Amino acid sequence: MSRPSVVAGGLPVSADFAPPPGIATRRRWADEDRAARPLRLARLRDRLRTESVDAYFGVRPEHMRWLTGFALADGEEKVAGHSGQFLVGDADVILVTDSRYTLQARREAPEASVEEIGYELPRAWPALLARLGAHRVAVEVAAVPHALWQRLREAAPDVELVPIEGWVEPMRAVKTPGEIERIAAACAVADRALAALLPEIKPGVTERDLAMRLEWLIRTGGAEALAFDVACLAGPEAALPHGSPGERPVLAGAVLLFDFGAQVEGYRSDMTRTLFVGEPSARDLDLYRLVARAQQASIDTITSSVEAAGSDAQPIISGAAADAAARDVIEAAGHGAHFGHGTGHGIGLATHEEPSLARRASTDPLPSPTVFSVEPGVYLEGETGVRIEDLVHVDAARGLVERLTSFPRDVLVLPA
Repeated sequence: MSRPSVVAGGLPVSADFAPPPGIATRRRWADEDRAARPLRLARLRDRLRTESVDAYFGVRPEHMRWLTGFALADGEEKVAGHSGQFLVGDADVILVTDSRYTLQARREAPEASVEEIGYELPRAWPALLARLGAHRVAVEVAAVPHALWQRLREAAPDVELVPIEGWVEPMRAVKTPGEIERIAAACAVADRALAALLPEIKPGVTERDLAMRLEWLIRTGGAEALAFDVACLAGPEAALPHGSPGERPVLAGAVLLFDFGAQVEGYRSDMTRTLFVGEPSARDLDLYRLVARAQQASIDTITSSVEAAGSDAQPIISGAAADAAARDVIEAAGHGAHFGHGTGHGIGLATHEEPSLARRASTDPLPSPTVFSVEPGVYLEGETGVRIEDLVHVDAARGLVERLTSFPRDVLVLPA
């Protein structure tokens, strides 16, 4: 990638990006998911047999949807009680609900046995396990509250709860073509929304007003939801990697950082763009170019490993190595202490999932095909912050590394 150029005109517009998917495409995705669920369950059952476990107890909303089809809205698990939690046995899947969700569960998860148990899973627990003939049950220990663990153990003292971690996440990290299409569609919604917002960005407009407007453009532009709350941070506030928009106004001559994503048919996007309102300072422009070089270094390193894997049948690099490629560039420029977070994360039904691109990430090869963010940043407390984030699709078997985020990465200077 060449050094980013300052763009004073010819800014992107919504029409530059792909339109939202139509009804036929969305129906095809739903059909593909229904066809894939038996294969996904078969892989989990293979793991059960390998580990000599009789059943798997799932609670994560993204696992529920991927394995059963039952979908809770983002954050709804906080009020859903035990609804949507599920048991996978050797031959059956039991999806538990209360009266608020029974009809939805039967519609969305027709292959599962939907059991309306009310609000007390421990009371129904012994009978559910007896139906599956389960004496050892795998429970994702990081996702189940300790109090629930205790109540389930007391409800069926003869059943062993086996603490496990990360059985389903590696399966979900490898994406099907339909899953990648949905992530790309969510990226396009986000690209269009930011392009539509550009003419409204002026000095004096507040972070909160711009964030609310961007949310509206995402929701009316083809997304059923946000992937996460919009971050819009002006000037010194951009030094907060996960800051929240406030009543602070956009400042002339300073950075304006947006971090946001859309959700399309359950799958999410995540992008960050750091814009300039009025002529940027030399310092901020240098930081932007540094972060752009770091991002490209990581993507180039990943690309080289994918090309080598295709020609020599070698595994591609790890998330730790992909992180190091970006981090080395920033450290060489003297800003290592100003880049504290990881370089990237997987994305799909959850905004943050496997694989991780970070200093402490796995040294195993990245999965493939998969999608992850590449998002280095530099943050100067009380002064400024710059981050550039794109989603990258990797398919080693096809020798493919492509950005799914299409919004320009050049320096964008908006009129002050």
